[in-house]
Amino acid sequence: PHAHRMKYLLALLTLAVVALPALADGLPPPVQTALKAAQIPAANVAVVVQPVDTKMPLVAHNAAQAMNPASVMKLVTTYAALDLLGPAWTWKTTAWTEAAAVDGVLRGNLTLKGSGDPRFAIEHLAGLLRQLQVRGIRHIAGDVILDRSAFEVPAIDPGAFDDKPMRPYNVGPDALLINFRALRFTLQPDGGRVRLLMETPSEGLRVDNRLRPGEGGCGSNWKDLIDVRLIPETRGSRLEFTGTYSAACGEKALNLSPLPADAQAGGLIRSLWQELGGTLAGQVRGGSVPAGARLVASHESPPLADAVRDINKFSNNVMARQLFLTLGNGNGNGSGNDGAPATAERARRRIGDWLNARGLHFGELEIENGSGLSRRERISAGSLNRLLLDAWKNPVMPEFVSSLPIVGSDGTMKKRLNGSEASGRAHIKTGTLDGVKTAAGYALDAQGRRYALTFLINHPRAQAGSAAIDALLLWVAQRQAGEKNVVLENE
Repeated sequence: PHAHRMKYLLALLTLAVVALPALADGLPPPVQTALKAAQIPAANVAVVVQPVDTKMPLVAHNAAQAMNPASVMKLVTTYAALDLLGPAWTWKTTAWTEAAAVDGVLRGNLTLKGSGDPRFAIEHLAGLLRQLQVRGIRHIAGDVILDRSAFEVPAIDPGAFDDKPMRPYNVGPDALLINFRALRFTLQPDGGRVRLLMETPSEGLRVDNRLRPGEGGCGSNWKDLIDVRLIPETRGSRLEFTGTYSAACGEKALNLSPLPADAQAGGLIRSLWQELGGTLAGQVRGGSVPAGARLVASHESPPLADAVRDINKFSNNVMARQLFLTLGNGNGNGSGNDGAPATAERARRRIGDWLNARGLHFGELEIENGSGLSRRERISAGSLNRLLLDAWKNPVMPEFVSSLPIVGSDGTMKKRLNGSEASGRAHIKTGTLDGVKTAAGYALDAQGRRYALTFLINHPRAQAGSAAIDALLLWVAQRQAGEKNVVLENE
């Protein structure tokens, strides 16, 4: 028996030695190959893969290294929100008056108060305004006041992050965020010119279309060939479009956020109110609900689970920041437990306390705004994977996992790995910034065993790293029962 045991141990040792060269970087060979092709050093990569039902990782490479996670930071924000607030949580946007309307006329002001709804869109605003008309208000003699006091956030420079101030993803959080503060335009080739349709109404904004037809095909940078300027005029503003648009692009939607918050809200409210047959004598301006005002109408958002799905499937930064600030609230009426407005610091502290209470002590974690649209945010692959494993055992797991993009099927993974073994068998959140490429979520192997996995790349050539991430997903998808290639930690 002793001789047999020695032969068995020797055989195991021989197998281990043979396997070492292939796993020298602590990564599966297909991942190593893809990283080398992309010229990304293994030192700039962190990867963890672990079955959801064991305590031993299958892959653990640079697991403790703090890295910029880009949009996979949304996993921290959305899981915290689902667990702390519950999947059925809703936001309310309310309308208040100081006096009742008489013969269709509201003599005083109308106040709209937000609680941070991340997806209060045109149709929701129109529904709320219609409620007011059904309740007898046709003419507002005073002002429409916009109450954003539920959030206390400093003004941000929308161009500070990437010098693209009109891109909607750069809009800052706002307790009364209306239609993402965005205007939607449709571009259409029309013979020898470019048609520009303004889909979102905005009274007082004039569109000046000076676009020229472009030559050649439609590149992925077609938006960069269009220049937009907001020019103040005596009455309202003019939005000037210059540059080129290729006929090869066909019809495309262009979403922009050119207006300050009050101007955007004002133009939209006036337009919708007029479409409903109403009139407004006063201004649309910032302010707060006056003491003694009474509630006359309200809009309740879809449940938090729906918002989390939008945030993770499509990596919506604005919604993620709204949700992050909401975690600085406590009682659902737009203020904190102590009556104070929500702040980023309150939200950070609440997430930190929640993690610690769950035994998730992430010393390297740094959260700036909870969306990943940040140069400061940091987390390690090991911590992020522990979060995924914890979420798998949580009652909110179904809502959390179903919010992640399905590989080869929808969201930000719709065009990745189509028709491969991984297609439809992994739920993966992605992240991208200049110098950052990331992915994290859950994947099934060939035998139906599920793994939590995290892949972080921080390197100037990170954008070339998609193939390495795809290689890891395929490697997991192709694993058969009994494979024992456990990859040890490589720091």
